Amino acid sequence: MPNELWDLAGPLVPPPPRRWQGGGTPPIDARAVFAAIVYVLTTGCAWRHLPPGFGVSRATAHRRFQVWTAAGLWRRLHIAALD
Repeated sequence: MPNELWDLAGPLVPPPPRRWQGGGTPPIDARAVFAAIVYVLTTGCAWRHLPPGFGVSRATAHRRFQVWTAAGLWRRLHIAALD
């Protein structure tokens, strides 16, 4: 993924939710998840066909896509790209 795209999108990506119970594994890097989501959206492949080279599970990519969509990330990114 080009650095220019991440420079535009990175500040708009919502932080992962805080785990009130503590523990667990640390969240996957947002840039890797963003790259995986952009790959699925631009190629039109199914989530289940996401290549493992992204280092992101298809479940994580899809879950973050849903969370980020509900948070309005794609609309804000579109507006930022137009500016």
